[in-house]
Amino acid sequence: DSGNIQVVQYQTPIEVRDNTARMAEFGFSSALPAGTDVVIGYLGGDRSSAVVIASNNKKYRHKNLNPGEVVLYNQWGLHILLTESGITIEAKGQPVTVNNATQVTINASESVLCNTPILKVTGDIVDNCNSNSSTMKQLRDSYNNHTHKVSGVESGGSTVTSQKIGEPVK
Repeated sequence: DSGNIQVVQYQTPIEVRDNTARMAEFGFSSALPAGTDVVIGYLGGDRSSAVVIASNNKKYRHKNLNPGEVVLYNQWGLHILLTESGITIEAKGQPVTVNNATQVTINASESVLCNTPILKVTGDIVDNCNSNSSTMKQLRDSYNNHTHKVSGVESGGSTVTSQKIGEPVK
């Protein structure tokens, strides 16, 4: 599957043919699993000019779609399902990675929920970013270094500064 056009082997009741061109819609590509059914067209009716123009694998086909729904899927059950009510990405316990984006924006009118035991961020976090420029690290540093004036002390002054907190926030 490394050429400018994919080539496949197919078998019909009358022949087995190797190196048959497989045409696919632009922007979509897949390596067909063994046992995939194909539709073959013959250019100009010439049986020596076969082209695979469609494919289906009964074993892995995503079933029970409603009218208008679209699904992109593979033989391992991973899929992206586009429905009238939303988009579902099923990763089947596998990692999902977004690479080389200069910025990723999530626009949600109500909320974003992360169901995870731990959220890891390699950089700093700014909350309320439209009105706040302080990062979480700056807030932690400020908290860890803050002191208080203690009133009512009888050591000759009206106030004394407390020590920094014992356990810094990390």
